[in-house]
Amino acid sequence: MKAEDFDKKFDQGESVIDDLDLSKARRPEQEQRRVNVDFPVWMIHSLDKEARRLGVPRQSIIKMWLAEKLEKTAG
Repeated sequence: MKAEDFDKKFDQGESVIDDLDLSKARRPEQEQRRVNVDFPVWMIHSLDKEARRLGVPRQSIIKMWLAEKLEKTAG
């Protein structure tokens, strides 16, 4: 498909998702990378308690709290 045809289709509000090759699409700065962190047992218990209260995995709590702290310090 020519770029002009793609633009026209998009501008008319038609879906162009099927015209895109998303197999190699990436979200900059969003790639995952595994790290290991050791926490004291009391901290793990507190994280698990909060995770159960919110109904989410422990990892989600850790990511959310770290992101909040980093946003505050970066701003």
